[in-house]
Amino acid sequence: MKHQTTIAALLAAATLTTIVTTGAAPALAQEADHGRPGTYTLNGDAEGSRFEGIGADRRSGAFYVSEVTGGEIHRGDVRSSTTEQWIAGDGTDGRYTARGITVDGAGNVFVAGGPNGIGTGRPDLWVYSPEGDLLASLRVPGTADAFLNDVAIGADGAAYFTNSNDPQVFRVAQDADGEWAAELWADATGTVSRSAGFNLGGIVLTADESAFVVAQGNVGKLFRFGFDGTVTEIATPGADLVNADGLVREGNRLTVVRNFSKAITTLRISADGSTARFVSDVATDPSRVLTTAESLHGRTLYVDSEFGDGQVEAPYEVVTNPFAG
Repeated sequence: MKHQTTIAALLAAATLTTIVTTGAAPALAQEADHGRPGTYTLNGDAEGSRFEGIGADRRSGAFYVSEVTGGEIHRGDVRSSTTEQWIAGDGTDGRYTARGITVDGAGNVFVAGGPNGIGTGRPDLWVYSPEGDLLASLRVPGTADAFLNDVAIGADGAAYFTNSNDPQVFRVAQDADGEWAAELWADATGTVSRSAGFNLGGIVLTADESAFVVAQGNVGKLFRFGFDGTVTEIATPGADLVNADGLVREGNRLTVVRNFSKAITTLRISADGSTARFVSDVATDPSRVLTTAESLHGRTLYVDSEFGDGQVEAPYEVVTNPFAG
């Protein structure tokens, strides 16, 4: 049975501070709840659903969650515990699965398709308007086996997608004619070694907007992808980053959600993303496999993926307290 967030846990979460010792306490600060729910219920399928990505519209307070099983996109509001299916899956717009998701400054929603296009010719990614209208469904160029994992918005307003099969990042934006197009933005072959399992995953913009920090979860490494074309490994001495999945940066604090390791690792990262210092590693609720997270209106929302062994069953949830207790 899943852990249900108690009132006491919510009150405790409201006053959490950053920890500088390993395993002692939660690694993130949360502001007071102000009557907002600690758990958000996702409307999954009766026969079982699994989830992965989350994106947030900070202007409206809306958030979007992607469903791996079927590719549905769910939408919620930070002020309400209930969510709704926003866009159908099971072949809608050629989508049968979905992974990373993010929102740009105009409220457009970008969805990474994971393996949706591998061996099928179906789209690798989609762009939707705030109203849910399909703006684009695209294949990425130059490869037939792209596994688009996560996506973040750059300083230029474009969306940048990581490829878990090769050390590549793709850029998606409107061209001079207003048409949406995908291009290969960075290929780090020779710097990032392809290994068995999921390679590039989580991606987040640095504080000074000069680069992205990208996780390679299968080997537990972070890389800096600069807008100047450079790609360098970020040293993280003392930090175990195996199974690094979602990344959240708030100021100089980088939170790494480590899915099957069932842990959250916190680092202090420089403004340009070139250096990082280990802060803490804290076990998450063992009944959940958290894949990624997003900050929204002073809180951090974590997706309980339902990955792992055992029966998949409701309730399907996004939580604000990722820790047991």
